[in-house]
Amino acid sequence: MGCRGALGCCVLAALSCWLLPGCRGNITVAVMLPDNHQKYPWALPRVFPALLMAHEDLHVKHKLLLDRSINILNYSTEDPAAGSCAESRAQVVAVDAKLYIRPDAFFGPGCVYPLASVGRFASHWKIPLITAGGPAYGFDKREEYRTIVRSGPSTTKLGDFANVLHTHFNWTSRAVVIFYDRRQDDRPHYFLSEGIYLNLKEQMNITVGAHPYQEDYKYHKDVITFIKESGRIVYICGPLDTFMTIMEQFQNDIQDPENYAIFYLDVFAEILADRKPWQKADWADPIKVFKSVFVITYRPPDNPEYKDFQKKLHARAQRDFGVHLEPSLMDYIAGSFYDGFILYAMALQETLAEGGAQNDGVTGLVSTDEKNARNIDVDLWAMTNQETGEYGVVAYYNGTTKDIIWSQTEKIHWPSGGPPLDNPPCVFSTDDPSCNDGMTRHNFSCCLCCRDLVDFTTCFFTFCRKLKLEKELAGMLWRIRWEDLQFESPNKYHKRAGSRLTLSQRGSSYGSLITAHGKYQLFAKTGYFKVRLKKLKRGERKMRQFSFSLSLYVQFNHLTRFIGACIDPPNVCIVTEYCPRGSLQDILENESINLDWMFRYSLINDIVKGMNYLHNSYFGCHGNLKSSNCVVDSRFVLKITDFGLVSFRTSSENDDSHSLYAKKLWTAPELLIYDHHPPQGTQKGDVYSFGIILQEIALRNGPFYVEGMDLSPKEIVQKVRNGQKPYFRPTTDMRYHSEELTILMEGCWAEDPAERPDFSHIKIYMAKLNKEGSTSILNNLLSRMEQYANNLENLVEERTQAYLEEKRKAENLLYQILPHSVAEQLKRGETVQAEAFDSVTIYFSDIVGFTSMSAESTPLQVVTLLNDLYTCFDAIIDNFDVYKVETIGDAYMVVSGLPVRNGKLHAREIAGMSLALLEQVKTFKIRHRPNDQLRLRIGIHTGPVCAGVVGLKMPRYCLFGDTVNTASRMESNGEALKIHVSSATKEVLDEFGYFDLQLRGDVEMKVGTRHLNETKLNHLPSK
Repeated sequence: MGCRGALGCCVLAALSCWLLPGCRGNITVAVMLPDNHQKYPWALPRVFPALLMAHEDLHVKHKLLLDRSINILNYSTEDPAAGSCAESRAQVVAVDAKLYIRPDAFFGPGCVYPLASVGRFASHWKIPLITAGGPAYGFDKREEYRTIVRSGPSTTKLGDFANVLHTHFNWTSRAVVIFYDRRQDDRPHYFLSEGIYLNLKEQMNITVGAHPYQEDYKYHKDVITFIKESGRIVYICGPLDTFMTIMEQFQNDIQDPENYAIFYLDVFAEILADRKPWQKADWADPIKVFKSVFVITYRPPDNPEYKDFQKKLHARAQRDFGVHLEPSLMDYIAGSFYDGFILYAMALQETLAEGGAQNDGVTGLVSTDEKNARNIDVDLWAMTNQETGEYGVVAYYNGTTKDIIWSQTEKIHWPSGGPPLDNPPCVFSTDDPSCNDGMTRHNFSCCLCCRDLVDFTTCFFTFCRKLKLEKELAGMLWRIRWEDLQFESPNKYHKRAGSRLTLSQRGSSYGSLITAHGKYQLFAKTGYFKVRLKKLKRGERKMRQFSFSLSLYVQFNHLTRFIGACIDPPNVCIVTEYCPRGSLQDILENESINLDWMFRYSLINDIVKGMNYLHNSYFGCHGNLKSSNCVVDSRFVLKITDFGLVSFRTSSENDDSHSLYAKKLWTAPELLIYDHHPPQGTQKGDVYSFGIILQEIALRNGPFYVEGMDLSPKEIVQKVRNGQKPYFRPTTDMRYHSEELTILMEGCWAEDPAERPDFSHIKIYMAKLNKEGSTSILNNLLSRMEQYANNLENLVEERTQAYLEEKRKAENLLYQILPHSVAEQLKRGETVQAEAFDSVTIYFSDIVGFTSMSAESTPLQVVTLLNDLYTCFDAIIDNFDVYKVETIGDAYMVVSGLPVRNGKLHAREIAGMSLALLEQVKTFKIRHRPNDQLRLRIGIHTGPVCAGVVGLKMPRYCLFGDTVNTASRMESNGEALKIHVSSATKEVLDEFGYFDLQLRGDVEMKVGTRHLNETKLNHLPSK
């Protein structure tokens, strides 16, 4: 399953002891669902075959729980007379199942009200409950429903879809939710729509109007009036026939349906059987109003496994239940139960074997949120064919990513040309001063027209002004006078420059050049122009005439900005943006700078982005790409410079030959055939230059490094120019870089230009190669800091949760030793005062013949027997309002009516508990003496006691008074496998009227000086 985490955690946390290794070998699952398959998608005839299929697939297909057997029992939670879910019946079924079959997990119920009751029971019993029903918003409350796991759809996820939909269309003010609600049944339409209502209201802060309706026609008139007064974005959830009636009334009463968007919540797509929902209308021209109607449905799974599952499900339902099912979206619920069963088995397998796997479910990817609710996909249908009125899917909502994916082939045809406004002006609010009482619709339209005319006039003059400015810029605005440039002293410049100055000549005024030795570069002179530090690129000869285009003023994050040029001989230079970190060559040559691969990939990506933009711009190509023409600004963003203005970069014949060949180390072979290759270059030549730069970055040994060879630049250029196989290329070393980067380098410096990739493909390749390096250095650093902060937060949260978990365990242990109210007083540091109780009922029991049995058994066998017996007793008394006082040997003491008083119910609770214990003892098996039956003797008495905490070390909550002694005497004078009740207890039990008691007669007991008339309680209650 796609996301096992949140679901598995809840299931594993809820597993009882008998699920763990060594406790029980078999697993019992109780399925509680209604029978009406025509009314409920989670009915037994639909779901139980799916669970049986999942059970069969566990061993064969999923290889889960191979050493375990699973017993699946099904119970109906339906009221036969009403043919609908019954909350009371679900409660009885759950309690009986817990008491008699001790299930390891519940599947179902599906209806909301029964699920709420059984869910509370399951949380108290710590038993996992898996369901694909129960869409209500309230099940998100994890503190109340701790063990519920919803493997099917929920209303919260529909609300998430509504949030994304409103954000997309900018509907942020008003909405209306209309739902069918009789308030007598399961209220399915209310619970299905409440997620949309609550999410829009609480998360989007939208004013949402809610209006219920019933079948009576008069309600439909009220619905239309409410819609007109409350909103234009309307959600309707109700039976199909009532929705059609509302639409008929809507068409009759609403004059502008194009200003509304109506979303019909039909999750099982019943209205879309023939994709023309309007055909079910019995009034004239229904297509007109249905152009504004959208249908929201669950998205059916499209995986092949689901189709095969449907066929098997229908065949199994026909065979096992005699029910014929048609393919529909209701099968999605059965598939969700199937996935829930497999997911439960996977979680159990992980608990038992500390392992587990993740797989897709039969309904596709199963992912859950932190509240154990499954993320679902939703389809949005609209009328896509305006002529035939046929509906199609225009978008679907991905519940896992929380994104809407719009169809590439189908689109929404809005009747008004665009989405309606959710809060149109002067309709719901007149606070706007323009909404005057005397202002008519015609005047309002005129104002809109005038405003549009003014906007058009403004845009026209702005456009004309822009053309004029462009003409001026193309003229002389780029020109900079030499007198306007201010230069700093060399020492001051070197003090703040980011280049590796030890490699340069102090005070040099030239940049992007190579020294006479061909190893190190010189640095560009900097100056101020209009209070902004710029970089100056000096030309080598006098220029007579220049022709500039506005496209020189290109604005891109990875290209340096062109500021202007000075053409005053002999001071001819280009003024560009200054990048204080120096060039890429500076950084690579500076051994004190440690470059990890995150840093390097970021620099490479910056080059790729800049070159890709340049190749798709007016310039077309760079022509002189090399590491010294890649500069780094103060934010460690790499920018490409020296592009365009070809005439400025024409080399003079006075260049040193060594320097001239050193500049050609980045030049492609096809351009080296020229003594002076075309300065504008080619795009494939730029790709070759990029490959050489890649090798520089990867090895940091300078341009065109060849291992084991000490060649001069001239020798390297000549070998490359010759073009003899094997082609002469730089060295690659996969000890220092990845194999994928080697493939990219070799592809970039291929001999045939046609075989070299272009920068658009390189950009895609780099994104796949290293996603972390696809952003800038600064962003990566910030991302790492954010990740560290998040990890720290997660660590703190983890430690906090661990502390809270240990605190909870300690409190639970304390609550097992002392009553909850007494323990709370002790936690607050208060002294627990002894308290008198007027009437409580005390239970005593022991085992007849325990002494002789102990004499014939080993001490370990005796301890095992008592532990098994009292563990069983403790599980039973959890179902009653009683407090276990203590156990001494084979004696077991329980009281009801304290420390929390419960009127006269204490006698009923003790009597019911005694009957349950007596019934359980009859089937209890002794491990070392399986043929012997335990003979339990029980005594009960009702009366006043005094209770309090005794001692500081290992404190105990003790009871004092004659009532305790009398209850003990009632037990010691009783008979085996019978319940001995005092007359005081009988008087209280008689008030309930459903306990069968038999008179035993006078029994002589040493309790004061009284003779007691005693009775025996030996029948189950009649209720």
